[in-house]
Amino acid sequence: MRRLLLPLGLAALFLSPVPSWAQTLTLVRALERANSQSPAVAAAAKEVEAADGVVQQAEVRRNPELNASVEDTRHDTRTTTATVDFPMELGGKRAARVMAAERGRDVAQAELANARAELRSRVIAAYFGVLVAQERAKLAADSADLATRAADAVGKRVTAGKVSPVEETRARVDQANAQLEAAEAAAELQTARFVLATQLGDSEPKFDSVSGDISSAPTRPALGELVAQLDASASLTAVRLEVERRRALVEVERSKATPDVTVSVGAKRDNDLGRTQAVIGVAIPLPLFDRNHGAVLEASRRADKASDELQVARLRLLAELQEATNRLTLAGTSLQTLRGTVLPSAQQAYDAASRGFEAGKFGFLEVLDAQRSLLQARSRYLNTLAAAYQAAAVIDRTVGR
Repeated sequence: MRRLLLPLGLAALFLSPVPSWAQTLTLVRALERANSQSPAVAAAAKEVEAADGVVQQAEVRRNPELNASVEDTRHDTRTTTATVDFPMELGGKRAARVMAAERGRDVAQAELANARAELRSRVIAAYFGVLVAQERAKLAADSADLATRAADAVGKRVTAGKVSPVEETRARVDQANAQLEAAEAAAELQTARFVLATQLGDSEPKFDSVSGDISSAPTRPALGELVAQLDASASLTAVRLEVERRRALVEVERSKATPDVTVSVGAKRDNDLGRTQAVIGVAIPLPLFDRNHGAVLEASRRADKASDELQVARLRLLAELQEATNRLTLAGTSLQTLRGTVLPSAQQAYDAASRGFEAGKFGFLEVLDAQRSLLQARSRYLNTLAAAYQAAAVIDRTVGR
């Protein structure tokens, strides 16, 4: 029976699908899942649909009204009048209303594009945050293993009487610190995974790891080219379209100053005279007191306010773009120095110290110093790389890439 169950168990193990949490997530797949599951994008898309309804309603003409009145309740002397009233909008009210509704729809569409751009920026930042956290956890784990091996090696030399027991104590302290750093790095990785999961629209991570090249740094165009792209960004486009919507609302309020005319067509039945007469009437409001001046003033000032807010938004985005570009440039320069000089030198120093310690030429303190220098260089590289990805994400969000 055991000979039969063992092959069946192995077959079931290899043929069973890989659970979702054990999958390696790619950036393309992460962006696809975020766009399909993001509640923020879904909410913005529903706002566009609602704006379509506003445009549809703005195009509808006003309904006619049916009026009926009876004079005298006695049948022989009763007079019955029935009219159909047709309101006629004058002053371009309907055209102004439709224009304002269309501008509102444009704003909703721009906000949808902005929501997608912001989501893309957040997903990319969270994705590379997980990637850097993975490398940091791996580095911390390697450091803990290295410290353990070093402490064991020093313990053997103490037992052999070649070094002082003080060096073993120091090695054990470094081992404990390295293990604590490895635990902290693992916790940071778990936090980064949850952050990415929330950006994907999940309550918990449904992936095991993310894939990417940790040796390559992000690059973006020069500041002048990015500034040229700023005016076409989704966030600034939404603010600019809001200015146009506010101006369209000014025209809506101005059109209300022209009174509408109501034309009435009907018939009047006079039982006393025994005849039916045609009734035609016109109702024209007299704009003696209310000419909608206050509403026009309010709409005009709000349009001016929207123009000022556009300038404020552009200056704010420009400042963010300049700051992010400077941080990305500095990070790129630092990464080149770290990859070209610092990391190779630190690795060579550690290798030389390790070989010298094994040959009895160096003490353990020299090995620890070289080890700390190497780990600090690697940690600085990862921190600089994380800062570069964060700066690139800010640039993408600002210009709406």
